[in-house]
Amino acid sequence: MSTESLEGAFRLDRSAGLMVVDMQRLFAEPGPWQVAWLPRVLPRVTALAERHPERTVLSRFIPPKAPEDVPGAWQDYYRHWRAMTRENLDLALLDLVEPLARLCPPALLCDKATYSAFSNRMLRPWLTEQGIRTLIVAGGETDVCVLATVMQALDLGYRIVLAADALCSVNDSTHDALMLLYGRRYSQQVRTATTAEILSAWS
Repeated sequence: MSTESLEGAFRLDRSAGLMVVDMQRLFAEPGPWQVAWLPRVLPRVTALAERHPERTVLSRFIPPKAPEDVPGAWQDYYRHWRAMTRENLDLALLDLVEPLARLCPPALLCDKATYSAFSNRMLRPWLTEQGIRTLIVAGGETDVCVLATVMQALDLGYRIVLAADALCSVNDSTHDALMLLYGRRYSQQVRTATTAEILSAWS
């Protein structure tokens, strides 16, 4: 692991990379999917992304053009959220928020149509090419796209460092519940740390 241990003090080396999940205007600006405290975590997410942008992935959630373009239960989801499909949405809202947008490149832009960033098939080969075995994770939402990305990363064998103060959600109680779950059930694979701790450890 790029950390000496999941317990106590730790150090992150070049086998660590950063995954920033869905820090987009779609979730930052007023609208049906606004995550009200995304702007509050943005400075910390930016500080992490600026440390090693060449080892950073910035994902974007891209809705379909129409509900009929996606399979199964996703059709029901987008019939409910038809205003958020690309045929109705201001496409500029899909952009990353500033100043994160300016980091691509050298950061990797990773578009996805579902919750997990690993649904983009380019992601895992890129991580392998970079020698990344530990993922620092920030962004939103803690209980949706971050959760899906973390769980798939664990299944693939990555170790996870969650930037606890650089995550956001629309729901405080489910955010808190997920942070508790990670600590109690996944402590051998997941570590939580503050942005300051991560920056101090990530040389």
